Amino acid sequence: MSQEQSAKLLRIHISEADRHQGRPLYEALVEKCRELKISGATVFRGLEGYGETAGMHKPHLMRHDQPIVIAIVDSAENIARLMQAAGEMVDTGVMAVSEVRARRVQKKAADQGGIDG
Repeated sequence: MSQEQSAKLLRIHISEADRHQGRPLYEALVEKCRELKISGATVFRGLEGYGETAGMHKPHLMRHDQPIVIAIVDSAENIARLMQAAGEMVDTGVMAVSEVRARRVQKKAADQGGIDG
């Protein structure tokens, strides 16, 4: 069993309509995470929300503008590198960082009792 360790949680709040170099911003940010060898990233699509402009982000028939949150947990050093890169990619959004305790859980494949086990 692995030990808990100090880590940072970065949440990047953007809109589904946001773009970076012609593609969805959330895809570009996840690709940047992989490029920087960040431990992992998860993209969540919200049902509804608004930011500092008070414009509502929600599903529409003709356009996709739901809120998006990308969650990343990694070391303080890796999160700092990612925030610098993400800051250059995001035009409008919020990056929120929190201190967390992280514990990696990874069971051996043999212990998972898959189809063959």
